[in-house]
Amino acid sequence: MFKLSNVIQNYAWGSKTAMNALFGINNPGNLPQAELWMGAHPNGCSQISNQGESQLLSTYIDQSPEHILGRYTQARYGELPFLMKVLSADKPLSIQVHPEKSKAMQGFARENEAGIPLDAPERNYKDPNHKPEMVYALTNYKAMNGFRVISEMVELFEQSGCIALKQDVEELKAYPTPIQLGMFFRRFISLSGDEKTLAISQLMTGIDNKGASGKAREAFGLIAEFAQEYPDDVGLFAPLMLNVIELTAGEAMFLDAETPHAYIKGTGIEIMASSDNVLRAGLTPKHMDVEELLKNTRFEPIPYEFLKLKPQVQGHKERYLVPVDDFGFEVLTLTEDTHTEYVRSAEILLCLQGELTLKTADSTLTLRTGESAMIPEWCATYQYSGIGKAVRAFN
Repeated sequence: MFKLSNVIQNYAWGSKTAMNALFGINNPGNLPQAELWMGAHPNGCSQISNQGESQLLSTYIDQSPEHILGRYTQARYGELPFLMKVLSADKPLSIQVHPEKSKAMQGFARENEAGIPLDAPERNYKDPNHKPEMVYALTNYKAMNGFRVISEMVELFEQSGCIALKQDVEELKAYPTPIQLGMFFRRFISLSGDEKTLAISQLMTGIDNKGASGKAREAFGLIAEFAQEYPDDVGLFAPLMLNVIELTAGEAMFLDAETPHAYIKGTGIEIMASSDNVLRAGLTPKHMDVEELLKNTRFEPIPYEFLKLKPQVQGHKERYLVPVDDFGFEVLTLTEDTHTEYVRSAEILLCLQGELTLKTADSTLTLRTGESAMIPEWCATYQYSGIGKAVRAFN
């Protein structure tokens, strides 16, 4: 077992106080602490102490991948297949989609062939992997996730007063199909010049008084909030198109590849396939490749009631079932009782509250709030006990 030393990503949208409030992590530079990465991704690889020396987790795994990851995981993925983060947003993230596996592989190879540097701002594909992800809320956590049902979308646009898009809205209302939704999405994401200026002006006129229901007022309220940061961004229309959801602490949701989404505010655990591929659709000053985005977006509405994940409760465990094999996720309520786990592949555990004690045949490790550990497959089994709460990521 190895305690992890993890990378904090200081993205501009991050909170300056949440990591300290929840986990006691210091912030001497008063920087936005957006994400704490636990895993072996090259853009933010955890470190371990191995025989008294600090070592990248990826380097340790590469020394004996089958022994550390397990035979099945090494044969199928060739790497630690998941990345777990603490994500803390104080400002909205960009609206984005993540590619599915085959398109990520093709895009990564294509951009490599073109000689585009991995850190180039116009680079779309940082790695050849997909990025399905799940969020488990630690605080109230607001986000947008997936297209609204089309009838609801049409109602909101009709209340928006945006005459510039009236014909497009009428066509979507007449033909509420995925193909027409794709055409409508292309229309608003491609707005530019005077047409974009007019559409946003009409949207923002009287914004504080728009909305015929609580859900509609929430959408228009978000638009007003976004406009303070991005006054001329086509992403201002996103709350009319995408489901707006707020998780309370202890609730979770899944975000599949090719699904448009954006995190707005709050702190949660995010677990995903080990990838950093992002295609942006708005609320960002960063590079937007509209054509690549459209190729990687699935135009299928998701009814609001399907967004939240319900855990399977098994005694002290809450297991969240997700429709991908890259990761599994459990929340553990810790008691002084000792529990045994059988290790099928490398695991990462994070202590959320209190204290977690881990024991294998030849070692003992204690994690306190905010600390994490990696358990390699060769441990075969381990025991844990404690007081508080922890999360377990595995494959």
